[in-house]
Amino acid sequence: MKVKDVMSRNVICVHTDDSILAAARLMLQNRISGLPVIDKDNELIGIVTEGDFLRRGELGTPRRSPKWLEFILGPGRLAEEYVHTAGRKVDEIMTTDPFTVDEDDSLEKVVELMERHHIKRLPVIRRGRMVGIISRANLMHALAMLAPDARSTSSTDTEIRDDITAALAKQDWAGRVNVVVRNGVVERERQALIVVAENVPGVKGIRDHVVWVEPMSGMAFPSAEDEAKERAATA
Repeated sequence: MKVKDVMSRNVICVHTDDSILAAARLMLQNRISGLPVIDKDNELIGIVTEGDFLRRGELGTPRRSPKWLEFILGPGRLAEEYVHTAGRKVDEIMTTDPFTVDEDDSLEKVVELMERHHIKRLPVIRRGRMVGIISRANLMHALAMLAPDARSTSSTDTEIRDDITAALAKQDWAGRVNVVVRNGVVERERQALIVVAENVPGVKGIRDHVVWVEPMSGMAFPSAEDEAKERAATA
């Protein structure tokens, strides 16, 4: 999938000379945590987010640095922080030159940018003009729409077992695993394997009968499922 398949096209924006109060109200009214900032020619020049409102004089939360650090930072940096704390217009507190993606970029690129830079949304650009925005919420909506939910139950136990074995063969962490399928119920080897089994059509349930042996002591640790059955049998 590409960005254009997931992004929001009706984007709420603010202008550089809008007040920060107007921007804050827009966020609250529309339940969003960030707004692209455009100039008089409707070109993207920045983005303003909830984080830009945290260090404000009105809240009594301006950033306070030790005197020795203020000496190192110098007057330029301190003046910049003051503008962010006391500025009245959007262009005084916004983040300039925000990260962007192209509408034909992959979702993998979007996620990499979000993770690397700890951001929640990215303006989407087409030939230098903003045409949308993609957020973490957009990715969640795509997941909800695309993730397999109702699964076919027509596969035989043998077909299910073959599909799981083939899927495990692609995973370096899986090692040699023996999978047993009876009436659509998979008897599996440990937690990570549940995801592989769940993604195979026809699987109705999963049972864990794996015994893990600690290599140094040789002590055996059965699955929680088997331990519970053993306790019930001896009670």
